[in-house]
Amino acid sequence: MLKTVILLACVACTLGAAAPEGMLPQLDGRIVGGVATTISDFPWQISLQRSGSHSCGGSLYSSNIIVTAAHCMQYVSISVLKVRAGSTTWNAGGTLVSLAAYKIHEGYNSWTMVNDIAVIRLSSSLTFGSTMKSIGLATKAPANGAAAVVSGWGTLQSGAATLPTTLQYVNLNIVSQAACASSTYGYGSQVKPSMICAYSAGKDSCQGDSGGPLVSGGVLVGVVSWGYGCAFANYPGVYADVAQLRSWVVEAVASC
Repeated sequence: MLKTVILLACVACTLGAAAPEGMLPQLDGRIVGGVATTISDFPWQISLQRSGSHSCGGSLYSSNIIVTAAHCMQYVSISVLKVRAGSTTWNAGGTLVSLAAYKIHEGYNSWTMVNDIAVIRLSSSLTFGSTMKSIGLATKAPANGAAAVVSGWGTLQSGAATLPTTLQYVNLNIVSQAACASSTYGYGSQVKPSMICAYSAGKDSCQGDSGGPLVSGGVLVGVVSWGYGCAFANYPGVYADVAQLRSWVVEAVASC
């Protein structure tokens, strides 16, 4: 499943160079407008693949647990899904591993996109190193305007048909839920409390980045979820708010 782009369920565990600004500590899906990078700078990034093709991103929570978007896990058989970790390119290198189980947030709604988060358990544990590391979950949302970074293999512009093979990233700024739902931007009440936004003119996540990491202050603060187009003026990218959903993730990991 791709980043849900909008133009003007209860699911049990299923068997079957310089550091980017957002990675620096804050003291208080493709990527549009970004640049190529290497997995060593984003070692928590994974490619979720469906029948051998990249479909979504995700983040390493532990050596065998992935955090991704709920909409990435809908309407698909676990047997056709695999995760590639530890590679700058989505189609080669690193480690390719099957899925053992997954769990979608019980309150996820595909119409409103609330609670757009899921966890995946891998069939075997990964070996961490310079190209594979876990990332911590935010305990509170970063301040409005805080530096952030999003990474992924999604399209370079809205509606593009092909994906880059090399991992991309772009620096953004956090837009708080309250600010994102205000008249400053175009979404209004569509931005719910389980969401957080990020924005910079001409820069955004796009199709194929869904489920991928939004990082600020060195922790996972968002999961790529939805938006009106990609990098449209006054329409920030919208992400599942990890701080709001943290307790669910922790509980889901224990039961999945």
